[in-house]
Amino acid sequence: MNRLHIRFFAICLLTLFVYGCKNRDQKTQPKQVEVLELTIPDIHTAYREGQFTSEDLVKAYLNRIKTLDTFTNAITTINPDALKIAREQDSRYALSGNLLPLQGIPIVIKDNINTKGLATTGGSRALQDFIPEENAFVVQKLIDAGAIILAKTNMAEWAFSPMHTESSTAGTTRNPYNLDYVPAGSSGGTAAAVAANFAVIGLGTDTGNSIRGPSAHCDLVGFRTTLGLISRSAIIPLYLRNDVVGPMGRTVEDATKIMQVMAGIDPKDPITVNSEGKIPGNYTQFLLKNGLKGAKIGVLRQLSDHNPDPEVHELFEKALNDLDSLGAQVVDDVTILNFEVLRQDQWCSVFKNDVEKYLATYVKDESMQTIQDIIRVGSSSDFARQRLDASAESDKAGDTINTACGDAYHDTRRIAFREAIEKTMDSLQLDALVYPSWNNKPATIAHFQEEYKGDNSQVIAPHTGQPAFTVPMGFTEGNLPAGIQFLGRMFSEPVLIKLTYAYEQGTLHRKPPKLRSMESATE
Repeated sequence: MNRLHIRFFAICLLTLFVYGCKNRDQKTQPKQVEVLELTIPDIHTAYREGQFTSEDLVKAYLNRIKTLDTFTNAITTINPDALKIAREQDSRYALSGNLLPLQGIPIVIKDNINTKGLATTGGSRALQDFIPEENAFVVQKLIDAGAIILAKTNMAEWAFSPMHTESSTAGTTRNPYNLDYVPAGSSGGTAAAVAANFAVIGLGTDTGNSIRGPSAHCDLVGFRTTLGLISRSAIIPLYLRNDVVGPMGRTVEDATKIMQVMAGIDPKDPITVNSEGKIPGNYTQFLLKNGLKGAKIGVLRQLSDHNPDPEVHELFEKALNDLDSLGAQVVDDVTILNFEVLRQDQWCSVFKNDVEKYLATYVKDESMQTIQDIIRVGSSSDFARQRLDASAESDKAGDTINTACGDAYHDTRRIAFREAIEKTMDSLQLDALVYPSWNNKPATIAHFQEEYKGDNSQVIAPHTGQPAFTVPMGFTEGNLPAGIQFLGRMFSEPVLIKLTYAYEQGTLHRKPPKLRSMESATE
């Protein structure tokens, strides 16, 4: 071998050494991930293309929470095992080359949903030290699908308040779009966290408003599904006869993917047997951009025109025009016969009975068995204390009615209300009814009780059991979001997915809050 060959060989070796070191450095150096508005499909594409790992992503979200949650106060507990789980997910993917439906997707969970190893307090002092030994049915399904539980989120204590999100354990959560305003309640922590891009998506619960209200206030998609589609076992109840758990996300597609995983029968929640044979194999097949073409949408003026804020009303009228331009036939001024009569006396105060069953089943603490034990421990929230006292006075289900309070499949009042709505929908061949999720803007934190009005979410779906989805429909002055709600027939989630996805994709109202000034203030 002559000198020229030796020199050439040496150069090749040096090149390979330098290139190898560079690649090794690239592999060991964590990637900087821009998490703003990332979706489940975005993340799975990035994993497949090697742009970043689950560990990179979790680190990015944790850093964002550390930097910005001082402003919103949305997060209560960080999962100390989140990074470990992310590394395990990365190893699993490296070996299999296959992604589970939610593999490596960081999610946040409302603080009333049992999460193994993480405090589940319901925002209360009474349960501030309660750490479940097992996951709720829906949490386990998400984990089995590959999701990473990143953190728990703040909530209105015991889920009492639809107006604001204040707890004894974490304090008050602020709306990330305008920090002087509420994110509504009771799932305001999840709403603020997802809106502020602290996680990909989150779970909330909804007794009357608590998924859809906070979602509308925080420019999110929120799914209240049919009663019976998704289990509520191992979740701190408010009124179990009305409670649902569901996704709160930035896109209809992400929410659909989460719902897909959670839907199903749970022997520990008997109402879910009603979903048997009514769950399609794949909900994502209904994500159709032209899903509004040929649809018939009814406008429920009995809600939308009830003393609306002028700006919200203007956004709603614009939304109706958008529905029309996207191919829907909009049927204006649909009237439900006897609506004002049927909507009365639907609420039943069953918190005392339901929470005491939860304490006996899951908490199993001799010092915490009754609502009086909860009251004895106390609360820092005036609103929660008042509601606890009122609930303790309710010795039986039903404060204002004489008949028993049943579920949506057996209570005659609930059935009559639903039948009146579905009969009207059938007579007009409507696919859905629409109305603003709230007729008014979010209230200020300082005056939330005086300014609370226009909450349409409380009126129909909690009582009839019907599914109702909210999606963004724009902003009012003060950078305050508003949402439009689509109400469907029982188990018509496929129809609502199609309609809301087409509206979302045709309007693109979702935008992240402007937190850059907050970020610079922390530097």
